[in-house]
Amino acid sequence: MAATTPKEAKHYQYLVFIGRFQPFHRGHKAVIDEALKRADNVIMLIGSANLPRSLRNPFSVAERAEMIKGAYSKEEATRIHCVGLDDALYNDTRWLQYVQAAIKLVTGDLTADIGLIGHSKDSSSYYLSLFPNWASVSVPNYHNLSATPIRDGYLMGASPTPERTPESTRQVLKAFKKTAAYAELHEEAGYIDEYKKKWNSAPYPPIFMTADALVVQSGHILLIERGGMPGRGLWALPGGFLDAKETLFDACIRELREETCLKVAEPLLRSSCHSQHTFDDPYRSARGRTLTQAFYFQLKNDPKGLPKVKGGDDAAKAFWLPLAELDATKMFEDHYAIITKMVGL
Repeated sequence: MAATTPKEAKHYQYLVFIGRFQPFHRGHKAVIDEALKRADNVIMLIGSANLPRSLRNPFSVAERAEMIKGAYSKEEATRIHCVGLDDALYNDTRWLQYVQAAIKLVTGDLTADIGLIGHSKDSSSYYLSLFPNWASVSVPNYHNLSATPIRDGYLMGASPTPERTPESTRQVLKAFKKTAAYAELHEEAGYIDEYKKKWNSAPYPPIFMTADALVVQSGHILLIERGGMPGRGLWALPGGFLDAKETLFDACIRELREETCLKVAEPLLRSSCHSQHTFDDPYRSARGRTLTQAFYFQLKNDPKGLPKVKGGDDAAKAFWLPLAELDATKMFEDHYAIITKMVGL
């Protein structure tokens, strides 16, 4: 039988905690501790699922679930249900659908006695407001803990402390540190650290502007494989940084030419631009605050086939990919979200 609670403290059948838990720390645990007191079951929606490992999202859903459930006794762990939650950047409606579907996997019924739990003064406040049909439980931020400095220090070689992380998290991180995946992220973390040092003397943190090309023909999209850090080996849209004396559209055309050597006449290419959109998620790039203007080109079907492409500049290769084979787990930064937003997938 569930523990009794004061009259004003409603008890729930399910309380839902949404987060990335990169990594799971004692602040997260404090929320679950309260949820276990206030509900029969706790549903952990583990965000940023099905993405490639990166400095912002280094740990898989399985690894994060191990950190979470390993912090509790077997009896308590049976009441904690971990479900991966895909991101849907730039599309709140789709993300709400993902949340509902993930919760229904556990409850079987979205009209069950469900509540949401989270911190009152961080990004949790926003998502709690998106579900007016479910009550919310607000929990103070435990010692103002944040996963970001824990993760950043770990990827640079430091070991998380018991004051910040449960033993279960430290064990997962200790094992992960011995893997090739950690070695790659450690190298990239060093690269980003040196990259950011170049801007230490700037009076304000820099804001970068880039342009990306989304080119589609005959159900195929033109992508590159990144040849250098960050994101070495990942698929990406052709694009790059804006030069001081060019427009965003000119920068897009230039980067597209440099990275793919696309065999399409420039007048035809320019006239094929269907739309453009700004993508400005604050965390979209590890290099710092980076906005991009994406241009969507729709090339007409050609009986001769797809135009020839070849990797150039810092692209290891360029290739046409059937839209059906797009894979979020192989895509750089937010490029998968950009594609789905602009193409309407």
